Amino acid sequence: MPYLIALSLAFIFSFIFTIQAKKIALKYKIVDSPAPRKIHQKPIPLLGGTAIFLAFSLTALIFWQQGLLTDQKISNLNILAILLGGLILIIGGYFDDRYNLKPAGQFIFPVLATIIILVSGIKIEFITNPLGGILQISATLGVSAAFFWILGMIYTTKLLDGLDGLVSGITAISALIIYLVSLSWDVAASGTSFLALILAGSCLGFLIFNWHPAKIFLGEGGSVFCGFLLGVLAIISGSKIATALLIMGVPVLDVAWVIIRRIRQGLSPIKADSRHLHFRLLDIGLTHRGAVMFLYLISAAFGLASLFLPSVGKIIALGVLISLMIIFAGSLVIVYKFKKND
Repeated sequence: MPYLIALSLAFIFSFIFTIQAKKIALKYKIVDSPAPRKIHQKPIPLLGGTAIFLAFSLTALIFWQQGLLTDQKISNLNILAILLGGLILIIGGYFDDRYNLKPAGQFIFPVLATIIILVSGIKIEFITNPLGGILQISATLGVSAAFFWILGMIYTTKLLDGLDGLVSGITAISALIIYLVSLSWDVAASGTSFLALILAGSCLGFLIFNWHPAKIFLGEGGSVFCGFLLGVLAIISGSKIATALLIMGVPVLDVAWVIIRRIRQGLSPIKADSRHLHFRLLDIGLTHRGAVMFLYLISAAFGLASLFLPSVGKIIALGVLISLMIIFAGSLVIVYKFKKND
């Protein structure tokens, strides 16, 4: 019952806060205007991420006050760091949505939020040995790995945010699977379980308004906040990095490929363009909702598979995912060129 309450309460708060965020964004003209790279044809209010953050934070505070978030794996300092780091991202996102910050200005907030997490003691302490057992890693390596992991997840969801409902939906799917993973290894009613469900509920309440055609967008703060929480949850859920990679495998590989291509062309690696997989799916004829549902299905399928796979199986699944991504990306390019020349 407490799990259902966590999910439902976050959903209700998110629903209410999203309505208010939309009104405020329209009142102060904090909107995403149409542009050549963008799909929408009219200004869409931003600040949706603020609604998710407020719903997540308020629900988390309620359960924290009840003593349901802290356990032997999550301390009060960890919870405070998660909330403070999220607040920093939302503030930075607001400034970017309002004043269109330069990339260097955008980068400061994710780095600061990640450092706060690390200072609170959250780090990668071990990895599972595919041949059996656990491999402990040094504190320095664990902190460094956590830093780049969280930043990587932040920029994965940031760059993934190109279609209505894509980031909020995949974040909800990822959080629900992390919740299921926590049931298999953690203590009953663990802090990890509650945090994952609170995140899922917050995203689902927002998704009602973010589903195509979207009535409100996440905005910069929301897109990075989702990746931030997924990165942190993957660590505190027992360093389930492989599980998170399977859930987010396609977005991660897509972002990695786009970043490599941009660097090779001498462009900014975080500069937005229309070469992402989700845009390619539209180019070959999928509807907006069809492309989003296709990516939902892949994330859910590999995420659910991770629940039943041993460590060796997860590594094999990652290899299969990479291979399929390469084949699929190549096929999309061929189909796109064929349609363009037709």
